[in-house]
Amino acid sequence: MDYKHDTIAAIATPVGMGGIGIIKISGNLSVGIAQKVFRPKHPVRSFENFRLYLGHIIDPGSGLPVDEVLISIMRGPLSYTREDVLEVNSHSGHAILSKVLHIILQSGARLAQPGEFTLRAFLNGRIDLTQAEAIIDLINARSETSLHAAANQLAGGFLRRLEEIRGQLIEIMVEIEASMDFPDEQHTRIDRQRIADRIRTTILRPTRELISAYSQRKVWHEGIAVVIAGRVNVGKSSILNRLLQKERALVTPIPGTTRDLLECGITIKGIPIRIVDTAGMRKVRGTVEKKGLALTMDRVRSAGIILVVVDRSRPLNQHDLNALGKADKKDVIVVVNKIDLPRKASEKKIEDAFGGLPRVYVSALTGEGFNELTNAIHRLILSRANITPAPSIIPNLRHTVALQQAVDCLEKALRNIMENLPFEIVAADLVWARNAIDEITGHTTNEEVIDGIFNRFCLGK
Repeated sequence: MDYKHDTIAAIATPVGMGGIGIIKISGNLSVGIAQKVFRPKHPVRSFENFRLYLGHIIDPGSGLPVDEVLISIMRGPLSYTREDVLEVNSHSGHAILSKVLHIILQSGARLAQPGEFTLRAFLNGRIDLTQAEAIIDLINARSETSLHAAANQLAGGFLRRLEEIRGQLIEIMVEIEASMDFPDEQHTRIDRQRIADRIRTTILRPTRELISAYSQRKVWHEGIAVVIAGRVNVGKSSILNRLLQKERALVTPIPGTTRDLLECGITIKGIPIRIVDTAGMRKVRGTVEKKGLALTMDRVRSAGIILVVVDRSRPLNQHDLNALGKADKKDVIVVVNKIDLPRKASEKKIEDAFGGLPRVYVSALTGEGFNELTNAIHRLILSRANITPAPSIIPNLRHTVALQQAVDCLEKALRNIMENLPFEIVAADLVWARNAIDEITGHTTNEEVIDGIFNRFCLGK
C-alpha cells in the first residue's frame, strides 16, 4: 500500500440509484480542490470548518454544472484522517458519482486504495489497529451483540483492557530491571513468589479471559447454521418463511419443490442465525434431484443445528429417519409440524423414532409453537457453544494469536522465576510478552500485517 501523503479521493457510498451519494477527499489539496470544482450558490470568501455549503460541481473543461451538491470541509486534525477532508454530497447514480469523482481526480487527487482513509487515521495516530479492525466488524455486524462489541472496541474498550495488562507488565519489568541494576540495595531486592503471584493475577488471568472470549466470536459475528431437513412436503419451506416472517421460499403442494439450498439470515435473541432450507428426502429421480440430495446431506453433516421436520398429519416412513443422516444427535431438534391437522403419526411412533431428542410441536400455517421453537434453538446454541450473554469484548484471530504468544512467554517467565533462574532471563521473557501485546495495537506490527488488515476494507473507507 502506498503511504505517501498525497491527496486521495473515493466514492464512500454504494454506487447505485439513490437519494445521496458521498465522495470523500483527504489530504492537503482538499480545500484547493473545493475551490476549483465547486461553485457555491452564495459567494464564499473562505470555507468554514464543519459547515455545509450548497452549490454546483462544475466541469472545468466545459464550465457547465454537473450536479447540485452539498460540500463540507473538515480541516485536520479535527477530521477522520487528521488531514484536511472534503466531502461532496451529490445525488446517487453511477454516472453522476463517476463524473464527479473524475473531475476531482483531474483536479489533483488520486484514487484511494481500499481502506486508505482509515489507514491514514491509524498512521496519524487517531486510532490504533484494534479500533481500525473494529470498523470492519462494525460494518459487517450481523446482530445487535456483535454491533455492541464492535462499537465498544471502536470506542477503545479493548485498547483500555490491553493497556491495563501492559501497564501491569511494565511495572513488573521496571521492578526487575531495578533489582538487576542495583543488586546490593535492600529496597530493590525481589520476592520471587510475590512477583509470580502478581504475574498470575494481574496479567495472565485477564489475558486468558480475553482469549476465552474468542471462542464466542464465530457465534456472535458469523452466526450459527441452522439446517432444516426432512422428507418432502413436511413443511420445511413454510417453517423457513414463518421464522423469517416473510415469504422467502416457494411453497406448493407439489412434492420436491425445493431442489437446491436456500439460505437466509435472521437474529434470535441477539445471535445471528443462517437458516438453510434443503431438498426433501425421498427416492430421487434424475441428476438434479441427486445433486440436491447430496447438497442436503453435506449441509446436515456440517450444520451447527439441525431441525428435523416431521409431518404429524402423515404416518412416519424411512425418509423421516434418513433426515437425521450422520448428524450429531446433540445438535438436533425435532420439529413436529402440522399440528393444526388431524394426527396420523402417533406419539409412540415419534418417540420410538426420535426418543431422547428435544421436540417442539408447531403449525407453520397458524404460527402456533414458534416461540417455543426459537427458544429451543437459542437454548441449544448456548448449551452447545458454551456462550455467555452479550460479551463486551470479542478478540479476532489476530488478537488471539498474539495474546496466546504473550501467555506462552508469561508462563515461561513464571517457570524461570520459580526455578531461581537469573532475572535477566525472566526480563527477556517479559519483553517478548510485551512485544506480543504491542503487535495487537500496532506499536510493533510490521507493514505486511498492516497491509493485510487495511486491504480488507472496502474502497472509500
